[in-house]
Amino acid sequence: MILQYQGNQGGGELQMKISKEEVEHVAVLARLKFSEKEIGRFVGQLNNILGYMEQLEKLDTSRVSPTFHAVAQKNVFREDAVQPSLNIDLTLSNSPDPDRGFFRVPKIIE
Repeated sequence: MILQYQGNQGGGELQMKISKEEVEHVAVLARLKFSEKEIGRFVGQLNNILGYMEQLEKLDTSRVSPTFHAVAQKNVFREDAVQPSLNIDLTLSNSPDPDRGFFRVPKIIE
């Protein structure tokens, strides 16, 4: 387990900690090699992130509606409209080896 959540249901202090061994384990899984100094820095950084998450966990969000984006978004799709296609000769004009109105490419499957 990478994240150890230690807290009581009745409230109180949340304690989320990542150990050096867990960082080393994830590094092995990801086939990454880190120095002891880097591992120590990652442990500190990840625990700082978890500490920030603990602070957010304490906030009363009961009156905040769930969102998927931090800023409001609207549909950015345009209406479908039939438009003329590119001319075949113009489309194939930069092709190194056109063949009967198609792009000819090297065979890659045996």
